[in-house]
Amino acid sequence: MLLKIGTRGSPLALAQANETRRRLLDAHGPALDPETVEIVVIKTSGDRIQDRALRDAGGKGLFIKELEDALFSGAIDIAVHSMKDMETALPDRLVIDCLLPREDPRDALVSPHATTLAALPAGSRIGTASLRRTAQLLHRYPELRPVLLRGNVQSRLRKMSEGVAEATFLAIAGLNRLGMSSVASAVLEPEEMLPAVAQGAIGIERRRDDERVAALLAPLHHVPTGQRVACERAMLAELDGSCHTPIAGLAEIAGPTIRLRAAVMTPDGSERLDAEGEATLSDAAALGREIGLELKGRAGPHFFSANGD
Repeated sequence: MLLKIGTRGSPLALAQANETRRRLLDAHGPALDPETVEIVVIKTSGDRIQDRALRDAGGKGLFIKELEDALFSGAIDIAVHSMKDMETALPDRLVIDCLLPREDPRDALVSPHATTLAALPAGSRIGTASLRRTAQLLHRYPELRPVLLRGNVQSRLRKMSEGVAEATFLAIAGLNRLGMSSVASAVLEPEEMLPAVAQGAIGIERRRDDERVAALLAPLHHVPTGQRVACERAMLAELDGSCHTPIAGLAEIAGPTIRLRAAVMTPDGSERLDAEGEATLSDAAALGREIGLELKGRAGPHFFSANGD
């Protein structure tokens, strides 16, 4: 019973695909022969474009299109994604109903010069391609200077060592999965840097009508991660979120309750609106929609048109 797992080729993407493979083999034991579970590397447009921000080249969907094309053609059976890279709407024939347990969703500061953003001298260059991180940085630390820094974890660390920037941000989830958490100078609390929607969550995409694959994936789904991601993505969907709008959000579960904190900013960080709310777990997605509509109403169209870039 052959199962082909599609993934991008970066070290982090391969780590996530291998985690998915291990969980499948653990869940199904002898019923799934390791020799038949194959990882297929697919190069995406987002991997090839390194000289400009993705929002200038077509958006975060550039990391997804070739993987989804491979699902449609039958070249792969599942695609493993970082959920923060996923658009809020999927093609009709595809579904993500399996999420692995979420890693730490926070951002890490990486710098040989300081362990806090406040300790960096005015004018320090902060390498990032994220509009969300840039907007939050400029909102709190307008004296620091964002510069474009793209690539996988290893290439960003190399570029920084070559003097492109004095500091950068990386998701601590990725560093943990790569066994590289020691490179983080500090892990930033959400009060200082609210994470990207679904950061730290791995989603597994499949063809909607593939019942064999659905049965294989069912034991892997982590319900609390699904509830948190559903809440955050519902907020993002109401805001029509994309690479063109700085949006951040984090849902956390405490007992029977889910709490969502969210923010929308202008790209230059000059304006920021925050909202938060709580609901029962069964209303996780409804809470996300409610917070998204609140922010959309308070922000007005200028956040999503004139100031989007």
